[in-house]
Amino acid sequence: MTRTVALPAYDRKALTPGIVHIGVGNFHRAHQAVYLDDLFALGEGHDWGILGAGVRPTDARMREALAAQDNLSTVIELDPAGHRARRVGAMIGFLPVEADNAALIEAMSDPRIRIVSLTVTEGGYYVDASGAFDPTHPDIVADAARPSAPATAFGAILAALRARRAAGVAPFTVMSCDNLPGNGHVTRSAVVGLAELLDAELAAWVKSHVAFPNGMVDRITPATGPHERDLAQGFGLTDPVPVTCEPFRQWVVEDHFPAGRPALEKVGVTFTPHVHAYEAMKIRILNGGHAVIAYPSALMDIEFVHEAMANPLVAAFLHRIEVEEILPHVPPVPDTSIPAYLSLIESRFSNPEIADTTRRLCLDGSNRQPKFIVPSLRDNLAAGRMPKGLVLLSALWCRYCFGTTDSGQVVAPNDPNWSALQERSKRARANPADWLAMTEVYGDLGRHPALVGEFGAALEAVWRDGAEAVLRRFLAE
Repeated sequence: MTRTVALPAYDRKALTPGIVHIGVGNFHRAHQAVYLDDLFALGEGHDWGILGAGVRPTDARMREALAAQDNLSTVIELDPAGHRARRVGAMIGFLPVEADNAALIEAMSDPRIRIVSLTVTEGGYYVDASGAFDPTHPDIVADAARPSAPATAFGAILAALRARRAAGVAPFTVMSCDNLPGNGHVTRSAVVGLAELLDAELAAWVKSHVAFPNGMVDRITPATGPHERDLAQGFGLTDPVPVTCEPFRQWVVEDHFPAGRPALEKVGVTFTPHVHAYEAMKIRILNGGHAVIAYPSALMDIEFVHEAMANPLVAAFLHRIEVEEILPHVPPVPDTSIPAYLSLIESRFSNPEIADTTRRLCLDGSNRQPKFIVPSLRDNLAAGRMPKGLVLLSALWCRYCFGTTDSGQVVAPNDPNWSALQERSKRARANPADWLAMTEVYGDLGRHPALVGEFGAALEAVWRDGAEAVLRRFLAE
């Protein structure tokens, strides 16, 4: 018997656009879109409908798939007690994906649009190892050379802001929904940094008039594949792009929206000036924890995250690093127990229904390690403590990038910089310091003699004995 699917509890035809969202991937559709769907069901905020947008070829494929189902997204919550499916109707249109972003710029210039939000991944913000905006990136240089036909999201945002300014229309708020420390600050740096390459007066206006609230977002959302499509089929839905996710979700945002915002506090969003504390807790404990379990598990040919958590060595490795090397450097969070939060994270990672893969967690380490792991490495060293677990994790990442598991299985490319990482991993086998010399990842830590020595010993052990043996030895110490 086909199971029940919850449908939008409001008239979608009554929605009007208030938000343009760039990057309509799984996370956005299981997070921001769900919160708005809940709000609309209360009979509120119907002038905050979402227009989807994108700047990459994959966005065009998503647009085509969603257009065929009236821009409805299937979201399936994978609770061990039972699956729940809903059709989320918060997105009322998906803009054409064009090389010059003309349709996107025109839509963002519309006075009805008061928020432009983004999920363009951690690596999509054009920052260097220090987290600063990189004006020399080829994409940014190209946008600066053709400001009326930009290829990047930030170029399009700037073009729309410029058009609104010229027309005397108040600017929209730019809201990042990506997992980045200070994501609002990072987004502001990208928009202002690009503006400074074009027009100093425009850059000054953006600084003074455009809001970039910081926010923390959280929901585990696996990639879509045959398993997820089969789950949708079990609800009687033939959907090429269903989203599966855990029941838990969280959104914490600074309340800085001069052009107005939907009343999302009515559906569970936390508005607070203390976003940085929530953010540090989540990025270090959850995202950092993902990396801790990902690389040893992948080298041990463990496919799924819940299987990794069922492995006593991996689970103990995660817990020890969290307790000894990560939690001591997480600042206090209002009304939150940090140890209880860790317990929640370990429980979420162990959910067998999610079927999240270790390969997904290993993805894009060159952009994730500097944000999720290196800050904890740096804090431990600054406190006079050698974080042996995090150093071992770096060695395991290096070994993973060699391109084979301990059993000899080939690892398919899994990073935008895979070729360069693979070559560096090969060199690091003979000269471990070469790995830490990646300043775009480790900054100046490669010049820390004790760290270099500890990393070299860890990498040698990983190569000699394999991931399982080094975890066993580390936990026995």
